[in-house]
Amino acid sequence: MSKNVMDTLRERGFIKQTVFEDELYEKLGKESVPFYIGFDPTADSLHVGHFMQLIAMHHMQQAGHKPIILIGGGTAMIGDPSGRTDMRSMMTKETIRHNVECFKKQMARFIDFEGENAAIVVDNGDWLLNLNYVDFLRDIGAHFSVNRMLSAECFKQRLERGLSFLEFNYMLMQAYDFLVLHQKYGCSLELGGDDQWSNILAGANLIRIKEQKPAFAMTFTLLTTSDGKKMGKTAKGAVWLDENKTTPYEFYQYWRNIADEDVEKCLNLLTFLPVSEIKELCAHKDERINKAKEVLAYELTKEVHGEEKAALAQSQAKAAFGGGEAELLTKEIEGAQTVVDAMVLAGVAKSKGEARRLIEQGGVSVDDTKVTDANMHLPAKEFVLHKGKKVHLKILVK
Repeated sequence: MSKNVMDTLRERGFIKQTVFEDELYEKLGKESVPFYIGFDPTADSLHVGHFMQLIAMHHMQQAGHKPIILIGGGTAMIGDPSGRTDMRSMMTKETIRHNVECFKKQMARFIDFEGENAAIVVDNGDWLLNLNYVDFLRDIGAHFSVNRMLSAECFKQRLERGLSFLEFNYMLMQAYDFLVLHQKYGCSLELGGDDQWSNILAGANLIRIKEQKPAFAMTFTLLTTSDGKKMGKTAKGAVWLDENKTTPYEFYQYWRNIADEDVEKCLNLLTFLPVSEIKELCAHKDERINKAKEVLAYELTKEVHGEEKAALAQSQAKAAFGGGEAELLTKEIEGAQTVVDAMVLAGVAKSKGEARRLIEQGGVSVDDTKVTDANMHLPAKEFVLHKGKKVHLKILVK
């Protein structure tokens, strides 16, 4: 085993709460521990809110521990009340299955699904959807105190507005998930965001009561801005890991534009750069912090979209905001229907034939999308046209 992963996580600012901390530290230092993190498949892409879980899972796996990715196919059919004031809408099994496939592709950039401590993906729908309710109440419900449940933060917030019995069951189901994973895979640790503390703790307690075996809970700091708002929200909505929902350029810009006081925290929590390098990057709180922001934006875009798209997003950003090899000039053109038209009217190509050749050679991008079709229509009335690495023009179509 390498350095104890709890030291790594603590040094980088992940850990918020744990139980039986010394016992857990010792266990993580001497053996491979199967652990799990739950993901609700409520969309067809992960978003920035999931980012920390993926990075933490990576740190755990690198230290020799086995990740179990629990997809909430069963719980998504109810909805988790934690951190919400409204009820989630319920989902069909087909939608959930599709979303799971999308998740796995994105997770593969962070988690290894092959090798000695390969990650596995399980769906709690496999055991929750066919439960006998009376058996479940006798077997699991008997170990839960309603008084204690009502004092949990996740329920307290909802009581004022009304908490359905459907949602009240959520804690029991999540605790039962942990018990099932313990019985099937020897899973003894659940990780998650700190808004999940009550649910995670309930599962660890259930295992200790029913199985008389050690089980552990650990939560992470929530990814929030310095003024306490959840990170990953823009005027357009969530910042997604799917490039069709949030382009690599928009993704890069989101991180490039975060507040100065959030940079060091994000570098520690979301990148794999050494802590000493991060300290050095963030040593100055004047305009030199912009260099740290560029590093953060590049590293995160590379993690999610790969090196090529990260480099392209970076060069586009530099061009768009000056400071790159080329200033971003604005050209107004009239009557263009296709990218080829725009290239000729903007003077980027002498003729339509030349424009088509440039596109075929892969040298033309619109915003951060490489143009592969010479007949491609213009995406909008305003966009950035890139020819090679040197020419970047903001095009306004009248």
